[in-house]
Amino acid sequence: MPSGPLAAALAYILWGLFPLYIKQVAAVPALEIVLHRSAWSLVVMLSLLLAMRRFAWLRQVVRQPRTLALFALSALLLACNWLLYVWAVNAGRLLDASLGYFINPLVNVLLGYAVLHERPRPLQWAAVALAAAGVLWLALGAGHVPWVSLVLALSFGFYGLLRKTAPLGATEGLALETLLLAPLAVGGLLWLSASGQGHFGQGDLRLDALLIAAGPATAIPLLLFASGARRVSMATLGLLQYLGPSIQFVLGVAVYHEPFSTSRSVGFALIWAALALYSAASWWAPQRLSPPTAA
Repeated sequence: MPSGPLAAALAYILWGLFPLYIKQVAAVPALEIVLHRSAWSLVVMLSLLLAMRRFAWLRQVVRQPRTLALFALSALLLACNWLLYVWAVNAGRLLDASLGYFINPLVNVLLGYAVLHERPRPLQWAAVALAAAGVLWLALGAGHVPWVSLVLALSFGFYGLLRKTAPLGATEGLALETLLLAPLAVGGLLWLSASGQGHFGQGDLRLDALLIAAGPATAIPLLLFASGARRVSMATLGLLQYLGPSIQFVLGVAVYHEPFSTSRSVGFALIWAALALYSAASWWAPQRLSPPTAA
């Protein structure tokens, strides 16, 4: 593995570039992409655990109903987050998706306060208030609440909260999540194939290879993140996590030419200012709340 900061940075960069992959399989419905992502991620994670001979934890987990229930819930949150994200990218709403991940660190502050009884510092509360003003501005300008951004931020925030309190590490946790999703993923793919609606195995070898690549495209950034997160400070991670949505934002504006009006730029500017305050608070007084593993 690369050094800590480099490993973490590579993870966020790969997550930021993931829309480029999604656009390559745009002909496939979002649900089918997510089914492939879950199924092939399971293959990758089980192969990795087999190579490392790390299956002892699985025998213990199957005897712990609470742990299984916790990871079943986190797996469903992750799958819902994946589904909405893939749909948003292919629906021309990459800027909305990037906004969701810009908001996510501030959602973490609120969840840490409400659930984990953490005490945010004044600068962090100011950041949350400023971000709320930005969301309100975007809602008034668009005539509706930016639901894609908020659902992505909330689903990923609650997913991170569950993983923060879960007893398994990143590698074992993702393996268990994909294992729990396997009946839905494999069953869904088999049903699509039997009904003639599936896109895999229809003679397009390039598309087949791309769908299989969803597994390593999911697992590799997570493993880089898990390696890097243990070797850098929380303040550094707090800043690096903006690489992903920043890259997504640039792709949305410069590559896919999504509309970005002056009114919308004001809302984004308020949220970026909130993130600047949040980052300053993290550097001055690192908090216990850690960034969750990403999708």
